[in-house]
Amino acid sequence: MYDLIIIGAGPAGITAGIYGVRAGLNTLVINGGGVGGQILSTYEVDNYPTLKGISGMELGTKLKEHADALKVSIVDENVSSIEKAEGQVTLWKVTTTKGSYETKTIVIATGAQPRKLGAPGEEELTGMGVSYCATCDGAFYRGSDVAVVGGGDVALEDALFLARGSKKVHLIHRRDAFRAAKVLQDAVLAADNIEIHYDSVVENIKGVDEGEVNGLEIKNVKTGQVDTLDIEGIFIAVGTKPNTDLVKGIVECDQAGYVVAGEDCRSSEKGIYAAGDLRTKALRQVVTAVADGANAVKSIETDIVGL
Repeated sequence: MYDLIIIGAGPAGITAGIYGVRAGLNTLVINGGGVGGQILSTYEVDNYPTLKGISGMELGTKLKEHADALKVSIVDENVSSIEKAEGQVTLWKVTTTKGSYETKTIVIATGAQPRKLGAPGEEELTGMGVSYCATCDGAFYRGSDVAVVGGGDVALEDALFLARGSKKVHLIHRRDAFRAAKVLQDAVLAADNIEIHYDSVVENIKGVDEGEVNGLEIKNVKTGQVDTLDIEGIFIAVGTKPNTDLVKGIVECDQAGYVVAGEDCRSSEKGIYAAGDLRTKALRQVVTAVADGANAVKSIETDIVGL
């Protein structure tokens, strides 16, 4: 019987594990894969305090080393289901591909994943000019020409953010009108260094042979014309998909699938907490994921007395 089981071993999950052990809770982290989550595929993390310029792989290693030093138990298993423990009102059963565990509380920290374009070159150049986070990676492209793909609030916010430091921003949208808030559309239209490409889709991201993005082919869906843009970075903002299939039907999720939980990380279901990118919040970065891990355990310390 565990006091706390954490599902996921990204920054939120590992932080929850560290805080759980330090709080004296019998803690287990279950994760199917390496420690670090999405950051493992990030070429460089430049916005985490004290670790400027660290690679995603290095940060994942440091997270693992810290957890190991505190003897946080981590098992490499894939969780298949979560359900109420039989005959118990406040306990949970977590079933994996290798067995099952019972616990008083669960922290869901399975993260989210950016929606992909599926364009040639996207997978090969992720982290080498292809990014899904302008606020994370935009600083690397100061004075450069870049592209943003998308037509919602996030895409236009990214374009405006990048326009402050980049030489030119190409904003590519597959429709003839944006879905973003009018105030954002007005700001984009007023920006001197943002060029809008309506009715356009990405055909090919160039630079695979060179190992870094050096151009972009876009196609106008109405005319069929293909143009090549000379860019050094492309920021894809066509939405994210939270990894919340495990808890759908158990806890409240919003229309986009994110677990509804505040800064205390408490979900709608007693004993289940949400930490990291799968939680409803405004900013999804390493620093906020780490904060979630700590806040979740603080809530658990308060709540577990009543379980």
